[in-house]
Amino acid sequence: MSKGKIFVTGGAGFIGSRVVKQLLENGYEVKCLLRKTTNTRRIDTLKFERFDGDITDANSLKEGMKGCTGVIHLASLSNWKDIKSSKMPMVVIEGSKKVLDAAKENGNIKVVYVSSSTAIDGTDEKVILNEKSPLTLPKNKHYTYAHAKKEVEEYCIERSKAGQPITIVNPTEVYGPYDYDKITCGNLIDFATTKTVQLAEGGTSIVYVDDVANGIVAAFEKGKSGERYILGSDNMEFNDLAKVSLELLGVEKPIKPIGRGMLMRLAWFSKTFGIGFGFEPAVIPYAVKYWFVDNTKAKEELGVQFRGAREILEPTLKWVKEEGMLDPKKK
Repeated sequence: MSKGKIFVTGGAGFIGSRVVKQLLENGYEVKCLLRKTTNTRRIDTLKFERFDGDITDANSLKEGMKGCTGVIHLASLSNWKDIKSSKMPMVVIEGSKKVLDAAKENGNIKVVYVSSSTAIDGTDEKVILNEKSPLTLPKNKHYTYAHAKKEVEEYCIERSKAGQPITIVNPTEVYGPYDYDKITCGNLIDFATTKTVQLAEGGTSIVYVDDVANGIVAAFEKGKSGERYILGSDNMEFNDLAKVSLELLGVEKPIKPIGRGMLMRLAWFSKTFGIGFGFEPAVIPYAVKYWFVDNTKAKEELGVQFRGAREILEPTLKWVKEEGMLDPKKK
């Protein structure tokens, strides 16, 4: 017997496709909101109901959610090239509000909003953050994405206080196979294919894509309304992330420190004059901070387990190699 039908936005994406798979394996039916142009190769072999629409179209959301018993909202802008896009307010903020409105109008069904650890905070020093940490990042063009996600979270919390069941999850830096858009595996490719790895002081929590999917499903089943749950595993300095990645690849090369200010200046130069330095300029403001977090709440309240760094990176790198992404011609 079905546990119910879940309406999933962003279900064809890197994380979303694993969520769809997990839902189906856990006895749910799934209806995916998809645009007609969406590449569905990650979910083509799965048994789901397709609904053509867009999160910016309130009417299509209301129609699509009919007959559903819950919503998992993943759709967002996740490509680094779109991170400062003018589409950000319309898609991330207004689109999310429309999703919440449609869920309320369709029986006030439960929503899991998939936010980001960037909405928790980023720091200059090694500080372990949790769900209650205030966002201190400056409200400037560098951190538009983090603040957009945070704004939606605040809206979710307001709505939950008014009686709408909404749970928030904050995945950290997600790795795993099928990252065709190189959202995170692009970092590993850069480590492997540049002559010298140059990294500023900073670090992040990494997590495996299937563990995030498990956490999202668990948040739907067990998460408290109005609460946030960080979905992340090991906290790693960027320097150590590069070391472990190169070790797993059997590659030896120098890893050199570069000052935060210098890296920011290079990013500005690259963006302004269109000169490539082997990295996406929009990534750099995030690559000079620490994004260290505590995952205790998700483990204790949701029962989620997270695999360690090597267990995360090994299958990711295996897939990257199989896809030929370490070939400089395909980079």
